Amino acid sequence: MTSTDEIAELLVYLGRAARGVDTGSELTAAQWTALRFFARANDISRTPSAFASFHATTRGTASQTIKSLLAKGYLSRCEAADDRRSVRYDLTDAGTQVMCGDPLRELSDAIDRLDAGLKSALRQALPALVGQLADIRDTVAFGTCGDCRHFSGGVATSYCACVAAELAPADLGRLCINFAASQDRTLVLHSADKRKTI
Repeated sequence: MTSTDEIAELLVYLGRAARGVDTGSELTAAQWTALRFFARANDISRTPSAFASFHATTRGTASQTIKSLLAKGYLSRCEAADDRRSVRYDLTDAGTQVMCGDPLRELSDAIDRLDAGLKSALRQALPALVGQLADIRDTVAFGTCGDCRHFSGGVATSYCACVAAELAPADLGRLCINFAASQDRTLVLHSADKRKTI
């Protein structure tokens, strides 16, 4: 087995282990994934089609998952003011409350215990890996503003060239359907790492 195979197997194991405690929950793994997505996605990405792309499933399956969360009172449906055919989904107060019991928290806690250098390396490597897999599969890659080629500026003044608009500070860490990995940023990060190790 090659080292890349080992890394891939460990990533799959981590995914399964993080979902392993779902059995004691009223929510399925797909419902947890949906709640996490709608909690983290920006306004334009909180749609059924964006969730289907993120979850790598059909729109029909995504719609069924969304309907089940609507029935439980964890999501609310909002129509766009300018286009009644366009809808987005937001977490309700009950949805926000149930997220406190997210089984993924244990994985987050485990990551939090890592050495700062390892955490930094993971933070740089995983978005790049997501982008590579999306390229190989010719699918949409999701990410956040700081890793996106459409993004410019900082926290005080942030701009997205894709939607040609300034971004609210709250949107900077949110998942986006229009994400496009920035190779330049990756190169800058790698160069910074090399300087630290010299």
